Amino acid sequence: MGILYEDSVVITSGEKQGDPHVITVNCPDKTGLGCDLCRIILLFGLSISRGDFSTDGKWCYIVLWVVGKPTTRWPLLKKRLLEVCPSHFSTSGIRFYQQEKEIQKPPDVFLLKFWCSSHPKGLLHDVTEVLCELELTIRRVKVSTAPDGKMMDLFFITDTRELLHTRKRQEETMHHLKMILADVLMSCEIELAGPEFTACSQRSPNLPSSISEELFSLELPHGPSNRHLPSHSAVVSIDNSISRSHTVIQLLCLDHKGLMYDIMRTLKDYNIQVSYGRFHLNSKGKCDIELFTMQSDGCKIVDPNKKNALCSRLRMELTRPLRAAVVSRGPDTELLVANPVELSGRGRPLVFHDITLALKQLNMSIFSVEIGRHMIHGREWEVYRILLDEGDIVWVQQNKIEEGVRNILMGW
Repeated sequence: MGILYEDSVVITSGEKQGDPHVITVNCPDKTGLGCDLCRIILLFGLSISRGDFSTDGKWCYIVLWVVGKPTTRWPLLKKRLLEVCPSHFSTSGIRFYQQEKEIQKPPDVFLLKFWCSSHPKGLLHDVTEVLCELELTIRRVKVSTAPDGKMMDLFFITDTRELLHTRKRQEETMHHLKMILADVLMSCEIELAGPEFTACSQRSPNLPSSISEELFSLELPHGPSNRHLPSHSAVVSIDNSISRSHTVIQLLCLDHKGLMYDIMRTLKDYNIQVSYGRFHLNSKGKCDIELFTMQSDGCKIVDPNKKNALCSRLRMELTRPLRAAVVSRGPDTELLVANPVELSGRGRPLVFHDITLALKQLNMSIFSVEIGRHMIHGREWEVYRILLDEGDIVWVQQNKIEEGVRNILMGW
């Protein structure tokens, strides 16, 4: 007897208020399933405090203890988790469980365009938060200020529900926007994106050369201190002597927002499967993680070069999963934030949401925004370039801006 569709994902509330919710996933396995599940949990703004993974290569059983918010929409979370689980209609071994490479039609991209008579501080974050609540994914943003102070906002978005082509869904979106934009909204429209999306998506011609090498380095800088690194270090070891059939990866690091997603997306990019794993927060506030892994061919990771590369990459992802820097661009001050893109083409969830939240908390105005993708050191990055209002820089030091943005992004 197969497991019913609804039983593939079960979410159980904590016994008392403040206790973690428990998410249980019981479904056919596929390479990268852990990454997909952790990405959705991050997208819903939840943190994972403990977890257990086990699989025989055909069927997996995953238990995650997550800390939610009063506003968490648990039924919707369950629905989204179910959507990434492989087919539930059979419990027999089907070959695509091993390596699912389905060709999917890319989602339609829509242009949300609106003019505002002014841009009060924090308004861009309020707009971003509404779009997140409506499950509209921001692909690109371009915000510019006209000489008369009016602001034009271009949001290139996709709809998780795939309904934005309908009049009802568009009216729902514009209604929520009008509620927060109130008197400053001059016009608002939604249409299917055309050539302007391609033009807006093209790589910016220049990134500040003074910081790009350090910001996008794939190696951890040597030395006792670095302004882009926290004061802790991550310990990563790869051992083939513990298990006869698996390579054991052991990690010890400070917790941060999306930690398990960063680990799982790295293993997914390296095409490495987790057969068994567990992680938890220890009494010192660090994450202790042990993963029994193998390559997609069922063998251990024995190649020294691959082991060293994986160890170095994991250490970097645990320490610097995102990059943030404030730089001077002539008379202007620009905030740069970058995150690596998965090989599947997906960027990190909620980055723009967190950037605008941090700037709102710092009471800073945004003059313009550009989001683009850059191929640097053979790796694709999603780069956020935010030009800050000159008047706010006078009383907020650049290092305070950088620190505030990084702390929100990392959940510290």
